[in-house]
Amino acid sequence: MPSTTDLYCVMGNPVAHSRSPWIHARFAALTQQPLDYQRRLVPLDGFAADLQQFLQSGGKGCNITVPFKLDAAQAAHTQSPRVALAGAANTLVVDKDGRLHADNTDGLGLVADITRNAGFAIAGKDVLLIGAGGAAAGVLGPLLEQQPRSIVVCNRTFHKAQALVDTHAALAQSQKVELQAQEQQCLADSFDIIINGTAASLQGAGIPVPASVFRPGSLAYDMMYGPAAQPFLDWAQQHGAIGRDGLGMLVEQAAESFALWRGVRPPSAQVLQELRAVLAQEAQA
Repeated sequence: MPSTTDLYCVMGNPVAHSRSPWIHARFAALTQQPLDYQRRLVPLDGFAADLQQFLQSGGKGCNITVPFKLDAAQAAHTQSPRVALAGAANTLVVDKDGRLHADNTDGLGLVADITRNAGFAIAGKDVLLIGAGGAAAGVLGPLLEQQPRSIVVCNRTFHKAQALVDTHAALAQSQKVELQAQEQQCLADSFDIIINGTAASLQGAGIPVPASVFRPGSLAYDMMYGPAAQPFLDWAQQHGAIGRDGLGMLVEQAAESFALWRGVRPPSAQVLQELRAVLAQEAQA
């Protein structure tokens, strides 16, 4: 086992709220990996310089959160197929030659949380993905690889949803998934899984889709967690859906990043359970 402590971080703006340092500290303790993981608040116009500074100080890898996921994809020497498709990266890995490799573990984290932790199969199901920004772009590829029956992408701006569908059309075809874009106000179908990849409820913009999208027992998934996810989840549950927030996605995408960096898979289900307990305790305080 290496005797030195390797340095990792999460880069974002804002970043003070990030639970990633807590998650990775637990992963490191449980797998006996010597690493130090910190938050880095990056100036909005200073990503490239800050990344360089981190690497020069011996950084071995980092997670990237908003608004730098596109910058991270462009900063790397090599990209995974997921990054090439999404145009966004949330994980940077420094290889032994000091070259940067970009990956995106968001979609893998979402799929793992839905299929493993929530026990909800995606294969053969009808899926609605709300939003066409970076969050939605990062998860559409891994969702298609689960071979649902269909995926509809809807967004307030239709041409953005269409652009996302266009970039994923070849993958959808190879996986035999019916993939299409629809305008939010024109949604007439119902779905087995509804994934909210927007911050609409957080910004007080109300719920972006009609309640007719739900079937009895549909899974309503918000990629956010805590208070930010609550309006969408409350509304979905009022209409007979099963609500789930994105905390499991956060832990599972972190586990995928940790495995890329360390070659070891941490016990993500245990850490998710512990984190939920921590958040419940904080809410009562």
